[in-house]
Amino acid sequence: MAQIQDQFHSSPHVREEQQHIQRQAHARRQPRTRHTQQQELFQQSAHQHREHQQHREPPLRESHPREPPPREYQPREQAQRQHQEEPQWKGERRRNSYQTRQRSSKFGSHPVPDIIVGGKYQLISRIGNGSFGELYRAIALQNDERVAVKLESSSVKHPQLPREAKIYSILRGGVGFPQIRHYGTEGVYNVLVLDLLGPTLEDLLNFCERSFSMKTTLMLADQILARVEYVHMNCLLHRDIKPENFLMGLGRQRTRVFMIDFGLAKKFYSPRTQQHISYNEKHDLVGTARYASMHAHYAEQGRRDDLESVGYLLLYFVRGFLPWQGIKADTRLQKYEKIAESKSNTPLTALCAGLPFEFYMYMKYCRTLHFAEQPDYMYLRQLFKVLFRNQNMLYDYLYDWVDMKMHGERERRQQRERQGERDRQRVKEREKTARHVCLCSYHQHKQRQHRQQRHQRERDREREQRLGQFLLSDK
Repeated sequence: MAQIQDQFHSSPHVREEQQHIQRQAHARRQPRTRHTQQQELFQQSAHQHREHQQHREPPLRESHPREPPPREYQPREQAQRQHQEEPQWKGERRRNSYQTRQRSSKFGSHPVPDIIVGGKYQLISRIGNGSFGELYRAIALQNDERVAVKLESSSVKHPQLPREAKIYSILRGGVGFPQIRHYGTEGVYNVLVLDLLGPTLEDLLNFCERSFSMKTTLMLADQILARVEYVHMNCLLHRDIKPENFLMGLGRQRTRVFMIDFGLAKKFYSPRTQQHISYNEKHDLVGTARYASMHAHYAEQGRRDDLESVGYLLLYFVRGFLPWQGIKADTRLQKYEKIAESKSNTPLTALCAGLPFEFYMYMKYCRTLHFAEQPDYMYLRQLFKVLFRNQNMLYDYLYDWVDMKMHGERERRQQRERQGERDRQRVKEREKTARHVCLCSYHQHKQRQHRQQRHQRERDREREQRLGQFLLSDK
Protein backbone atom coordinates (compact mmCIF):
# COMPACT_ATOMS: atom_id res chain seq x y z
CA MET A 1 0.00 0.00 0.00
CA ALA A 2 2.84 2.35 0.87
CA GLN A 3 4.49 1.50 -2.44
CA ILE A 4 1.30 2.40 -4.31
CA GLN A 5 1.08 5.71 -2.42
CA ASP A 6 4.72 6.48 -3.29
CA GLN A 7 4.02 5.78 -6.97
CA PHE A 8 0.94 7.98 -6.78
CA HIS A 9 2.82 10.90 -5.20
CA SER A 10 5.71 10.49 -7.64
CA SER A 11 3.35 10.77 -10.63
CA PRO A 12 3.96 13.96 -12.68
CA HIS A 13 0.27 14.81 -12.73
CA VAL A 14 0.04 14.64 -8.93
CA ARG A 15 3.23 16.68 -8.49
CA GLU A 16 1.99 19.33 -10.87
CA GLU A 17 -1.37 19.46 -9.05
CA GLN A 18 0.33 19.82 -5.66
CA GLN A 19 2.55 22.62 -6.96
CA HIS A 20 -0.52 24.38 -8.31
CA ILE A 21 -2.29 24.13 -4.89
CA GLN A 22 0.81 25.45 -3.10
CA ARG A 23 1.04 28.41 -5.50
CA GLN A 24 -2.62 29.25 -4.88
CA ALA A 25 -2.14 29.10 -1.07
CA HIS A 26 0.95 31.28 -1.29
CA ALA A 27 -0.92 33.74 -3.48
CA ARG A 28 -3.76 33.99 -0.94
CA ARG A 29 -1.29 34.96 1.75
CA GLN A 30 0.25 37.67 -0.47
CA PRO A 31 -1.52 41.04 -1.07
CA ARG A 32 -3.48 40.92 -4.38
CA THR A 33 -2.52 43.60 -6.88
CA ARG A 34 -3.59 44.14 -10.49
CA HIS A 35 -0.38 42.60 -11.79
CA THR A 36 -0.86 39.58 -9.52
CA GLN A 37 -4.39 39.04 -10.81
CA GLN A 38 -3.23 39.10 -14.47
CA GLN A 39 -0.45 36.64 -13.67
CA GLU A 40 -2.91 34.25 -11.98
CA LEU A 41 -5.27 34.37 -14.97
CA PHE A 42 -2.39 33.63 -17.34
CA GLN A 43 -1.16 30.67 -15.27
CA GLN A 44 -4.70 29.29 -14.96
CA SER A 45 -5.28 29.41 -18.74
CA ALA A 46 -1.90 27.75 -19.37
CA HIS A 47 -2.75 24.97 -16.91
CA GLN A 48 -6.11 24.35 -18.59
CA HIS A 49 -4.46 24.23 -22.02
CA ARG A 50 -1.94 21.60 -20.83
CA GLU A 51 -4.71 19.45 -19.39
CA HIS A 52 -6.65 19.69 -22.66
CA GLN A 53 -3.62 18.61 -24.68
CA GLN A 54 -2.92 15.65 -22.39
CA HIS A 55 -6.48 14.26 -22.34
CA ARG A 56 -7.33 14.98 -26.04
CA GLU A 57 -8.03 11.93 -28.21
CA PRO A 58 -5.54 11.19 -30.99
CA PRO A 59 -6.69 12.45 -34.44
CA LEU A 60 -8.21 10.00 -36.87
CA ARG A 61 -5.99 8.89 -39.73
CA GLU A 62 -6.93 10.57 -42.98
CA SER A 63 -8.25 8.30 -45.70
CA HIS A 64 -6.57 10.46 -48.39
CA PRO A 65 -3.05 11.79 -48.18
CA ARG A 66 -2.65 15.50 -47.89
CA GLU A 67 -1.83 17.49 -51.00
CA PRO A 68 1.88 18.11 -51.46
CA PRO A 69 3.12 21.66 -50.95
CA PRO A 70 3.41 23.93 -54.00
CA ARG A 71 6.06 22.87 -56.48
CA GLU A 72 8.14 25.99 -55.99
CA TYR A 73 8.57 25.22 -52.25
CA GLN A 74 9.53 21.56 -52.66
CA PRO A 75 13.16 20.52 -52.27
CA ARG A 76 14.88 19.65 -55.50
CA GLU A 77 15.25 15.95 -54.66
CA GLN A 78 11.58 15.68 -53.69
CA ALA A 79 10.45 17.46 -56.89
CA GLN A 80 12.60 15.17 -59.05
CA ARG A 81 11.25 12.10 -57.26
CA GLN A 82 7.67 13.24 -57.75
CA HIS A 83 8.30 13.97 -61.45
CA GLN A 84 9.75 10.46 -61.91
CA GLU A 85 6.78 8.86 -60.15
CA GLU A 86 4.26 10.89 -62.19
CA PRO A 87 2.38 8.64 -64.64
CA GLN A 88 3.41 8.95 -68.28
CA TRP A 89 -0.13 9.58 -69.53
CA LYS A 90 -0.37 12.72 -67.42
CA GLY A 91 2.65 14.29 -69.10
CA GLU A 92 1.33 13.27 -72.51
CA ARG A 93 -2.00 14.87 -71.74
CA ARG A 94 -0.31 18.10 -70.72
CA ARG A 95 1.79 18.18 -73.88
CA ASN A 96 -1.19 17.48 -76.14
CA SER A 97 -3.69 19.86 -74.53
CA TYR A 98 -3.92 22.66 -77.09
CA GLN A 99 -5.88 25.52 -75.61
CA THR A 100 -6.40 28.86 -77.34
CA ARG A 101 -5.48 32.15 -75.79
CA GLN A 102 -6.12 35.76 -76.75
CA ARG A 103 -3.20 37.67 -78.23
CA SER A 104 -3.22 41.21 -79.52
CA SER A 105 -2.07 41.71 -83.09
CA LYS A 106 -1.87 44.50 -85.56
CA PHE A 107 -5.44 43.88 -86.74
CA GLY A 108 -6.97 43.32 -83.30
CA SER A 109 -7.32 40.38 -80.92
CA HIS A 110 -7.66 36.90 -82.40
CA PRO A 111 -7.51 33.50 -80.71
CA VAL A 112 -4.10 31.99 -81.37
CA PRO A 113 -3.57 28.26 -80.73
CA ASP A 114 -1.05 27.78 -77.94
CA ILE A 115 1.23 25.33 -79.71
CA ILE A 116 4.90 25.11 -80.66
CA VAL A 117 5.09 23.78 -84.20
CA GLY A 118 7.77 21.17 -84.71
CA GLY A 119 9.37 22.18 -81.43
CA LYS A 120 10.79 25.27 -83.19
CA TYR A 121 8.10 27.83 -84.02
CA GLN A 122 5.82 29.73 -81.61
CA LEU A 123 2.64 31.28 -83.04
CA ILE A 124 2.36 35.05 -82.57
CA SER A 125 -0.67 36.43 -84.39
CA ARG A 126 -3.23 35.61 -87.02
CA ILE A 127 -2.69 36.83 -90.59
CA GLY A 128 -5.83 35.64 -92.37
CA ASN A 129 -7.51 32.75 -94.16
CA GLY A 130 -6.44 30.73 -97.15
CA SER A 131 -8.48 28.53 -99.43
CA PHE A 132 -8.36 25.95 -96.64
CA GLY A 133 -7.22 26.61 -93.09
CA GLU A 134 -5.92 29.70 -91.35
CA LEU A 135 -2.61 31.49 -91.65
CA TYR A 136 -0.57 32.67 -88.66
CA ARG A 137 2.64 34.57 -88.10
CA ALA A 138 5.19 32.67 -86.00
CA ILE A 139 8.70 33.14 -84.65
CA ALA A 140 11.57 30.67 -84.48
CA LEU A 141 12.61 30.02 -80.89
CA GLN A 142 16.31 29.63 -81.75
CA ASN A 143 17.07 32.66 -83.95
CA ASP A 144 13.87 34.82 -83.80
CA GLU A 145 13.25 34.31 -87.52
CA ARG A 146 9.69 35.12 -88.65
CA VAL A 147 7.79 32.49 -90.62
CA ALA A 148 4.23 31.81 -91.76
CA VAL A 149 2.30 28.83 -90.37
CA LYS A 150 -0.81 27.42 -92.00
CA LEU A 151 -3.15 25.38 -89.80
CA GLU A 152 -5.91 23.02 -90.84
CA SER A 153 -8.02 20.85 -88.59
CA SER A 154 -6.97 17.23 -88.93
CA SER A 155 -10.57 16.11 -88.39
CA VAL A 156 -11.91 17.56 -91.66
CA LYS A 157 -13.37 15.09 -94.11
CA HIS A 158 -11.13 16.09 -97.03
CA PRO A 159 -7.86 17.61 -95.74
CA GLN A 160 -6.17 19.84 -98.30
CA LEU A 161 -3.00 20.83 -96.46
CA PRO A 162 -1.18 17.55 -97.23
CA ARG A 163 -1.80 18.13 -100.96
CA GLU A 164 -0.60 21.72 -100.69
CA ALA A 165 2.54 20.64 -98.83
CA LYS A 166 3.24 18.11 -101.57
CA ILE A 167 2.79 20.78 -104.25
CA TYR A 168 5.19 23.14 -102.47
CA SER A 169 7.68 20.28 -102.38
CA ILE A 170 7.25 19.82 -106.14
CA LEU A 171 7.80 23.56 -106.73
CA ARG A 172 10.82 23.69 -104.43
CA GLY A 173 13.68 25.63 -105.97
CA GLY A 174 11.52 27.75 -108.26
CA VAL A 175 11.91 31.52 -108.24
CA GLY A 176 8.98 33.32 -106.63
CA PHE A 177 7.63 30.47 -104.50
CA PRO A 178 7.91 30.28 -100.69
CA GLN A 179 10.09 27.49 -99.38
CA ILE A 180 8.53 24.88 -97.11
CA ARG A 181 10.19 24.72 -93.67
CA HIS A 182 8.16 22.03 -91.91
CA TYR A 183 5.08 19.91 -92.37
CA GLY A 184 3.45 17.61 -89.84
CA THR A 185 0.70 17.18 -87.29
CA GLU A 186 0.47 19.02 -83.97
CA GLY A 187 -2.39 17.77 -81.82
CA VAL A 188 -5.62 18.43 -83.70
CA TYR A 189 -3.96 20.41 -86.51
CA ASN A 190 -2.16 19.75 -89.75
CA VAL A 191 0.59 22.37 -89.88
CA LEU A 192 2.61 23.79 -92.76
CA VAL A 193 5.49 26.22 -92.12
CA LEU A 194 6.54 28.50 -94.98
CA ASP A 195 8.63 31.61 -95.59
CA LEU A 196 7.00 34.79 -94.34
CA LEU A 197 6.17 37.19 -97.19
CA GLY A 198 5.07 40.79 -97.50
CA PRO A 199 1.76 42.41 -98.50
CA THR A 200 -0.55 41.05 -101.17
CA LEU A 201 -1.10 42.84 -104.46
CA GLU A 202 -4.66 43.59 -103.31
CA ASP A 203 -3.30 45.40 -100.25
CA LEU A 204 -0.86 47.34 -102.41
CA LEU A 205 -3.65 48.22 -104.85
CA ASN A 206 -5.63 49.71 -101.98
CA PHE A 207 -2.51 51.57 -100.87
CA CYS A 208 -2.12 53.02 -104.37
CA GLU A 209 -5.71 54.35 -104.46
CA ARG A 210 -7.21 51.39 -106.37
CA SER A 211 -5.16 51.47 -109.57
CA PHE A 212 -1.63 50.77 -110.78
CA SER A 213 0.25 52.69 -113.41
CA MET A 214 1.05 51.06 -116.75
CA LYS A 215 4.70 50.65 -115.74
CA THR A 216 3.85 48.80 -112.52
CA THR A 217 1.25 46.64 -114.28
CA LEU A 218 3.69 45.56 -117.00
CA MET A 219 6.46 44.75 -114.51
CA LEU A 220 3.99 42.67 -112.49
CA ALA A 221 2.71 40.97 -115.67
CA ASP A 222 6.20 39.74 -116.56
CA GLN A 223 6.73 38.12 -113.15
CA ILE A 224 3.20 36.71 -112.82
CA LEU A 225 3.42 35.02 -116.22
CA ALA A 226 6.80 33.56 -115.23
CA ARG A 227 5.24 32.07 -112.07
CA VAL A 228 2.30 30.58 -113.98
CA GLU A 229 4.65 29.12 -116.59
CA TYR A 230 6.74 27.41 -113.89
CA VAL A 231 3.61 25.93 -112.30
CA HIS A 232 2.46 24.60 -115.68
CA MET A 233 5.93 23.18 -116.36
CA ASN A 234 5.42 20.99 -113.28
CA CYS A 235 2.12 19.69 -114.75
CA LEU A 236 0.01 21.71 -112.28
CA LEU A 237 -2.88 24.16 -112.59
CA HIS A 238 -3.34 26.84 -109.94
CA ARG A 239 -7.07 27.43 -110.60
CA ASP A 240 -7.32 30.38 -108.17
CA ILE A 241 -5.53 33.31 -109.79
CA LYS A 242 -6.37 36.48 -107.81
CA PRO A 243 -4.48 39.44 -106.26
CA GLU A 244 -4.61 37.92 -102.77
CA ASN A 245 -2.52 34.94 -103.96
CA PHE A 246 0.39 37.08 -105.19
CA LEU A 247 2.61 38.62 -102.54
CA MET A 248 5.73 40.74 -102.55
CA GLY A 249 8.80 39.50 -100.75
CA LEU A 250 10.55 40.99 -97.75
CA GLY A 251 14.05 42.33 -97.30
CA ARG A 252 16.29 41.62 -100.26
CA GLN A 253 13.37 40.00 -102.10
CA ARG A 254 11.00 42.96 -101.70
CA THR A 255 10.91 43.50 -105.50
CA ARG A 256 10.00 39.87 -106.29
CA VAL A 257 6.45 38.59 -106.78
CA PHE A 258 5.61 35.33 -104.98
CA MET A 259 2.78 32.93 -105.81
CA ILE A 260 1.00 31.17 -102.93
CA ASP A 261 -2.09 29.15 -101.93
CA PHE A 262 -2.20 25.92 -103.91
CA GLY A 263 -5.19 24.51 -102.05
CA LEU A 264 -7.19 24.31 -105.30
CA ALA A 265 -4.31 23.25 -107.54
CA LYS A 266 -4.71 20.19 -109.74
CA LYS A 267 -2.48 18.02 -111.88
CA PHE A 268 -3.44 18.30 -115.56
CA TYR A 269 -0.87 15.94 -117.06
CA SER A 270 0.56 12.60 -115.98
CA PRO A 271 4.19 12.06 -117.05
CA ARG A 272 3.83 8.34 -116.32
CA THR A 273 0.88 7.78 -118.66
CA GLN A 274 1.65 10.84 -120.82
CA GLN A 275 -2.02 11.76 -120.91
CA HIS A 276 -3.75 15.11 -120.45
CA ILE A 277 -6.89 15.30 -118.33
CA SER A 278 -10.10 14.97 -120.34
CA TYR A 279 -12.43 17.85 -121.13
CA ASN A 280 -15.70 17.82 -119.20
CA GLU A 281 -18.43 20.44 -119.51
CA LYS A 282 -20.45 19.26 -116.50
CA HIS A 283 -18.25 20.91 -113.93
CA ASP A 284 -18.86 23.42 -111.13
CA LEU A 285 -16.84 26.59 -110.70
CA VAL A 286 -13.52 26.17 -108.90
CA GLY A 287 -11.77 29.35 -107.78
CA THR A 288 -12.84 33.00 -107.53
CA ALA A 289 -15.68 33.98 -109.85
CA ARG A 290 -14.40 37.52 -110.44
CA TYR A 291 -11.15 36.35 -112.09
CA ALA A 292 -12.22 32.93 -113.39
CA SER A 293 -12.20 32.32 -117.15
CA MET A 294 -15.39 31.88 -119.17
CA HIS A 295 -14.89 28.12 -119.48
CA ALA A 296 -14.22 27.74 -115.74
CA HIS A 297 -17.88 28.52 -114.97
CA TYR A 298 -19.16 25.35 -116.60
CA ALA A 299 -16.24 23.13 -117.69
CA GLU A 300 -12.95 21.59 -116.65
CA GLN A 301 -10.05 24.03 -116.45
CA GLY A 302 -6.79 23.87 -118.36
CA ARG A 303 -3.69 25.99 -118.82
CA ARG A 304 -5.59 28.47 -120.97
CA ASP A 305 -7.90 29.25 -118.05
CA ASP A 306 -5.04 30.22 -115.73
CA LEU A 307 -3.70 32.56 -118.41
CA GLU A 308 -7.13 34.11 -119.03
CA SER A 309 -7.42 34.74 -115.29
CA VAL A 310 -4.05 36.51 -115.44
CA GLY A 311 -5.48 38.75 -118.18
CA TYR A 312 -8.46 39.69 -115.99
CA LEU A 313 -6.02 40.33 -113.17
CA LEU A 314 -3.97 42.78 -115.27
CA LEU A 315 -7.11 44.61 -116.39
CA TYR A 316 -8.14 44.84 -112.77
CA PHE A 317 -4.75 46.36 -111.88
CA VAL A 318 -4.96 49.04 -114.58
CA ARG A 319 -8.63 49.99 -114.15
CA GLY A 320 -9.19 49.14 -110.50
CA PHE A 321 -12.38 47.22 -111.31
CA LEU A 322 -13.95 44.71 -113.71
CA PRO A 323 -17.31 45.15 -115.49
CA TRP A 324 -18.97 42.27 -113.62
CA GLN A 325 -18.11 43.55 -110.17
CA GLY A 326 -21.05 44.48 -107.98
CA ILE A 327 -23.51 42.00 -109.53
CA LYS A 328 -26.13 40.97 -106.97
CA ALA A 329 -28.32 37.87 -106.89
CA ASP A 330 -30.41 35.89 -104.45
CA THR A 331 -28.08 32.88 -104.37
CA ARG A 332 -24.43 32.31 -105.06
CA LEU A 333 -25.21 30.05 -108.02
CA GLN A 334 -27.34 32.75 -109.63
CA LYS A 335 -24.59 35.28 -109.05
CA TYR A 336 -22.04 33.02 -110.77
CA GLU A 337 -24.40 32.58 -113.70
CA LYS A 338 -24.81 36.34 -114.08
CA ILE A 339 -21.04 36.86 -113.92
CA ALA A 340 -20.49 34.19 -116.61
CA GLU A 341 -23.16 35.82 -118.77
CA SER A 342 -21.52 39.23 -118.36
CA LYS A 343 -18.13 37.82 -119.39
CA SER A 344 -19.55 36.18 -122.50
CA ASN A 345 -21.58 39.27 -123.49
CA THR A 346 -18.72 41.77 -123.01
CA PRO A 347 -16.64 41.92 -126.22
CA LEU A 348 -12.89 42.09 -125.86
CA THR A 349 -12.80 45.44 -127.66
CA ALA A 350 -15.01 46.93 -124.96
CA LEU A 351 -13.15 45.11 -122.19
CA CYS A 352 -9.78 46.50 -123.36
CA ALA A 353 -11.03 49.91 -124.50
CA GLY A 354 -8.61 52.74 -123.78
CA LEU A 355 -5.69 50.38 -123.19
CA PRO A 356 -2.76 49.48 -125.45
CA PHE A 357 -3.54 46.98 -128.20
CA GLU A 358 -1.31 44.35 -126.55
CA PHE A 359 -3.96 43.73 -123.87
CA TYR A 360 -6.52 42.89 -126.54
CA MET A 361 -4.03 40.58 -128.29
CA TYR A 362 -3.30 38.79 -125.02
CA MET A 363 -6.98 38.17 -124.22
CA LYS A 364 -7.71 37.12 -127.80
CA TYR A 365 -4.86 34.61 -127.76
CA CYS A 366 -5.99 33.06 -124.44
CA ARG A 367 -9.60 32.67 -125.58
CA THR A 368 -8.64 31.02 -128.86
CA LEU A 369 -6.51 28.33 -127.20
CA HIS A 370 -7.82 24.77 -127.17
CA PHE A 371 -8.29 22.89 -123.92
CA ALA A 372 -5.15 20.72 -124.09
CA GLU A 373 -3.08 23.09 -126.25
CA GLN A 374 0.25 24.22 -124.87
CA PRO A 375 0.42 28.03 -124.63
CA ASP A 376 3.30 30.06 -126.03
CA TYR A 377 4.45 31.73 -122.83
CA MET A 378 7.36 33.48 -124.51
CA TYR A 379 5.00 35.16 -126.98
CA LEU A 380 2.73 36.38 -124.18
CA ARG A 381 5.63 37.76 -122.15
CA GLN A 382 7.14 39.41 -125.23
CA LEU A 383 3.87 41.23 -125.87
CA PHE A 384 4.22 43.18 -122.64
CA LYS A 385 8.02 43.51 -122.86
CA VAL A 386 7.78 45.15 -126.29
CA LEU A 387 5.05 47.45 -124.99
CA PHE A 388 7.28 48.29 -122.04
CA ARG A 389 10.18 49.25 -124.33
CA ASN A 390 7.97 51.15 -126.77
CA GLN A 391 6.74 53.39 -123.96
CA ASN A 392 10.36 54.19 -122.99
CA MET A 393 10.00 52.76 -119.50
CA LEU A 394 12.86 51.70 -117.27
CA TYR A 395 12.69 48.29 -115.60
CA ASP A 396 14.01 49.60 -112.25
CA TYR A 397 11.56 47.78 -109.93
CA LEU A 398 10.26 51.13 -108.70
CA TYR A 399 6.63 50.13 -108.32
CA ASP A 400 3.91 52.63 -107.57
CA TRP A 401 3.93 51.88 -103.86
CA VAL A 402 7.70 52.44 -103.77
CA ASP A 403 7.31 55.76 -105.58
CA MET A 404 4.50 56.73 -103.24
CA LYS A 405 6.62 55.89 -100.22
CA MET A 406 9.57 57.81 -101.66
CA HIS A 407 7.27 60.67 -102.62
CA GLY A 408 5.75 60.60 -99.16
CA GLU A 409 9.20 60.64 -97.56
CA ARG A 410 10.22 63.46 -99.90
CA GLU A 411 7.09 65.40 -98.99
CA ARG A 412 7.66 64.79 -95.31
CA ARG A 413 11.28 65.93 -95.67
CA GLN A 414 10.18 69.03 -97.56
CA GLN A 415 7.49 69.64 -94.98
CA ARG A 416 10.08 69.38 -92.22
CA GLU A 417 12.32 71.80 -94.11
CA ARG A 418 9.43 74.23 -94.59
CA GLN A 419 8.54 73.91 -90.93
CA GLY A 420 12.17 74.55 -89.99
CA GLU A 421 12.26 77.61 -92.24
CA ARG A 422 9.06 78.90 -90.65
CA ASP A 423 10.54 78.32 -87.21
CA ARG A 424 13.69 80.21 -88.16
CA GLN A 425 11.63 83.09 -89.55
CA ARG A 426 9.58 83.11 -86.38
CA VAL A 427 12.75 83.25 -84.28
CA LYS A 428 14.11 86.09 -86.41
CA GLU A 429 10.87 88.02 -86.06
CA ARG A 430 10.91 87.42 -82.33
CA GLU A 431 14.50 88.65 -82.11
CA LYS A 432 13.64 91.66 -84.25
CA THR A 433 10.69 92.45 -82.04
CA ALA A 434 12.85 92.06 -78.97
CA ARG A 435 15.47 94.42 -80.43
CA HIS A 436 12.73 96.90 -81.33
CA VAL A 437 11.36 96.70 -77.82
CA CYS A 438 14.82 97.18 -76.41
CA LEU A 439 15.46 100.19 -78.67
CA CYS A 440 12.09 101.68 -77.79
CA SER A 441 12.78 101.14 -74.12
CA TYR A 442 16.23 102.71 -74.50
CA HIS A 443 14.82 105.77 -76.30
CA GLN A 444 12.07 106.11 -73.75
CA HIS A 445 14.65 105.89 -70.97
CA LYS A 446 16.81 108.58 -72.64
CA GLN A 447 13.80 110.84 -73.18
CA ARG A 448 12.84 110.35 -69.55
CA GLN A 449 16.38 111.28 -68.48
CA HIS A 450 16.31 114.40 -70.70
CA ARG A 451 12.97 115.47 -69.25
CA GLN A 452 14.21 114.94 -65.72
CA GLN A 453 17.39 116.92 -66.43
CA ARG A 454 15.39 119.74 -68.05
CA HIS A 455 12.99 119.89 -65.13
CA GLN A 456 15.96 119.91 -62.73
CA ARG A 457 17.58 122.82 -64.59
CA GLU A 458 14.32 124.73 -64.56
CA ARG A 459 13.96 124.19 -60.79
CA ASP A 460 17.56 125.28 -60.23
CA ARG A 461 16.97 128.40 -62.30
CA GLU A 462 13.81 129.25 -60.37
CA ARG A 463 15.64 128.70 -57.06
CA GLU A 464 18.44 131.03 -58.15
CA GLN A 465 15.93 133.67 -59.21
CA ARG A 466 14.10 133.51 -55.86
CA LEU A 467 17.41 133.69 -54.03
CA GLY A 468 18.46 136.78 -56.05
CA GLN A 469 15.14 138.51 -55.38
CA PHE A 470 15.48 137.76 -51.67
CA LEU A 471 18.97 139.26 -51.54
CA LEU A 472 17.83 142.39 -53.38
CA SER A 473 14.92 142.86 -51.01
CA ASP A 474 17.25 142.68 -47.97
CA LYS A 475 19.46 145.48 -49.30
